[in-house]
Amino acid sequence: MKNHTGQDDEYVFPVLTTERLVLRRFRPDDIESVYQGLSHPEVIRHYGVSYGSVEATQEQMDWFTKIEKEEKGLWWAVCNRQDQTFLGAVGFNNRNQEHRKTEMGYWLLPDYWGSGIIGEAGRAACEYAFQKMSVHRIEAVVETENRNSKKVMAQLGFELEGIMRDCEIKDGKFISLEMYAKLSRM
Repeated sequence: MKNHTGQDDEYVFPVLTTERLVLRRFRPDDIESVYQGLSHPEVIRHYGVSYGSVEATQEQMDWFTKIEKEEKGLWWAVCNRQDQTFLGAVGFNNRNQEHRKTEMGYWLLPDYWGSGIIGEAGRAACEYAFQKMSVHRIEAVVETENRNSKKVMAQLGFELEGIMRDCEIKDGKFISLEMYAKLSRM
């Protein structure tokens, strides 16, 4: 990565902590947990990525590394602060530095649903994006049927900007997507 003078800096992955959570870089030994999440029918119901084996999940692990290296995004493994249990993931992709915007995504293992974890992790991630990544706009695209994700958007202070009706095909049917955004107050 380059510093403000254009010189290479020693890059250190940003580890974020909250009251209950640690958001850290994905490690090779996380692959089983990532597979558990991205193969679980309830998790992938409204998520755009899924895998049929641990081996296939390596594609996702490689993608986390690739977007970070290319400065196109940054994803964190969300873990319990006390015992380091893997809970899910939160992050940014499709970063556009020229327009100072990025897209947010997240998922959580079902055992931890309804506990406010994604809201807590999402607040930390958004704060980091606004303060350290020079992002002005964070976007999130949510399937209209995904009530839980809409609740997360409200908790994080995102505003619904519009609905893209029948804009994608999933499982042979058209689906509509809602566009949410949060702007920096800086």
